[in-house]
Amino acid sequence: MAYFVTGATGFIGRHLVANLLARGKPVYALVRKGSQKKLDDLRRSLGATDKTLVAVHGDLAAKNLGVSAADTKKLAGRIEHVFHLAAIYDLKASAEDQKATNVEGTRHAVRFAAAVRAGCFHHVSSIAAAGLYEGVFREDMFEEAEELDHPYFSTKHESEGIVRRDCKVPFRIYRPGFVVGHSKTGEIDKIDGPYYFFKTIQKMRNLLPPWMPTIGIEGGRINIVPVDFVADAIDHLAHKKGLDGKCFHLTDPAPHRIGEVLNIFAKAAHAPQMTMRVNAKMFGFIPAPVVYGVASLAPVKRAIKVTLNDLGIPRDVFQFVNWPTRYDNREAAKALKGSGIEVPPLSSYAYRLWDYWERNLDPDLFIDRSLAGRVKGKVVVVTGGSSGIGQATAHRLAEAGAKVLIVARDPEKLEATQKEIAAKGGECHTYSCDLTDMGAIETLAKRILAEHRGVDFLVNNAGRSIRRAVINSLDRFHDFERTMQLNYFGAVKLILAFLPAMVAKKRGQVINISSIGVLSRAPRFSAYVASKSALDAFSECAASELLDKGVYFTNINMPLVRTPMIAPTKIYDNVPTLSPEEAAGLVVDAIVHRPVRIATRLGVFGAVCHAIAPKLTQVLLNTAFNMFPDSAASQGKRDGEQTLSAEQIAFAQITQGIHW
Repeated sequence: MAYFVTGATGFIGRHLVANLLARGKPVYALVRKGSQKKLDDLRRSLGATDKTLVAVHGDLAAKNLGVSAADTKKLAGRIEHVFHLAAIYDLKASAEDQKATNVEGTRHAVRFAAAVRAGCFHHVSSIAAAGLYEGVFREDMFEEAEELDHPYFSTKHESEGIVRRDCKVPFRIYRPGFVVGHSKTGEIDKIDGPYYFFKTIQKMRNLLPPWMPTIGIEGGRINIVPVDFVADAIDHLAHKKGLDGKCFHLTDPAPHRIGEVLNIFAKAAHAPQMTMRVNAKMFGFIPAPVVYGVASLAPVKRAIKVTLNDLGIPRDVFQFVNWPTRYDNREAAKALKGSGIEVPPLSSYAYRLWDYWERNLDPDLFIDRSLAGRVKGKVVVVTGGSSGIGQATAHRLAEAGAKVLIVARDPEKLEATQKEIAAKGGECHTYSCDLTDMGAIETLAKRILAEHRGVDFLVNNAGRSIRRAVINSLDRFHDFERTMQLNYFGAVKLILAFLPAMVAKKRGQVINISSIGVLSRAPRFSAYVASKSALDAFSECAASELLDKGVYFTNINMPLVRTPMIAPTKIYDNVPTLSPEEAAGLVVDAIVHRPVRIATRLGVFGAVCHAIAPKLTQVLLNTAFNMFPDSAASQGKRDGEQTLSAEQIAFAQITQGIHW
């Protein structure tokens, strides 16, 4: 006697086949000729041979599963169990595909089982066959299913109905919950179910410290089971006598609400916990026409689409947040009693699921996120490119194959940087320009556009910083003019010059080296922070206008970097800073990932503090202002040695990266 399996190379199928092979009987696997390699790979992974795991060529969509008359005759009377697992378990699949595979495929499988005179037909259904039933759905219930509008629900229900009505041989039905990865290895083959929310959790982890409380959603109970439990349970129940005609819920008897599930995975990812969860049912009082009316507005539709695409979440998922059904599994529990097969607590293996997803299935892994993939052969302008952050950035870009154009005032420093890059095999062009001179910028832009036919990336790095308290700037209005002239007007002038060519090509990115001070608003930097804030605001406005033109803007709120610009302030010799090379790494991240903003967690925390507790934040900043002295130069004195006290050093360590 032998087994016949459809969907043998699928996720549940692979694990079930491993269990069946362990029983010492041959397994016949339905496989399309074009998918033979998948079966060969499965054989190798399981240590099977073509005698123990036998390919039967056919097609789920064809009559008699597309199995030839000769193969059908050969198998007749030899198949003890037919396991029908082949189906579409994907909310994103089209209704037509789900109908063809789930419904017609099951119809063909049932008829095939009769043709080979199988001993028992095992149909792997889903809890989706119950639809969105309000209340407890028992294993002996079927016709009572409700809310079957979604094609995933309707096709799973209809396919199970075919088995119940038309199957001519004894049958057993299994309804697994949401199947996730292996509880021991985390292995899974695709993103589905709770995995759709992993990207959101990952983004939260990257943005916020793990101790920061956040707001999440709450809803119905989501029934999650690992694939090894499902395969082991089907194997055990299929071979136990006296169970024909029964249906078994392979579900967790103690499922978690969706908010609890998300927090379990957030903990596994070392992401912030959603300590305050808003129940989605709270919004049920809003009339449906109002919801649909707002959602149909073009700006709203586009915002929803972009957000969900960015997070990798199908829109249909949100229909199931308030999942209303509980699943009684007493028949399965009774039949599995004493076998040792039971659902492990989600919290005991969630970290394995997360780790496997992040190492193997994270969509970002399959996108060319290399710097070379972005800039090779592209024209990149870097202002302030002869020293500090700009110079380090120019080196990184040239090494990645970019055509680097560096701009600065000093021709000798520009030439020295060009020689360094050329010595490493990179391409670098130099342009001497005073970026406070609007006429000079216009001449520079025309020359660059004529020589290089446009610019793909503009890195506005050139800048001027002034560390001086407002009270010491009463007669120094020119400080505010100078910083604004270079940090804002000069940068905007370049953007406006290169923008038409970017729009024409529908491709381009502007990266502004801003400051953490824009978020923290540290004292003594009123002139500098104001100029950088102006550039940030300009870019955010422009980004909204040009997003559909293929032009992106990224503001990098850079923490303190050890460059010649901060050298005159001697107290910075004793506080933590980034190196220019580390700062260049942030520019690389901006080019590779194209985020709207790059900021440290401390910078984001500072912005949040200003938003939710502005008065308290001012008190803290005033304390810091009084803790650190003005430089001797800002007081009109000759700069001398300045040392920090233990208290000052400790505070600078805690607020690492902020300019004081």
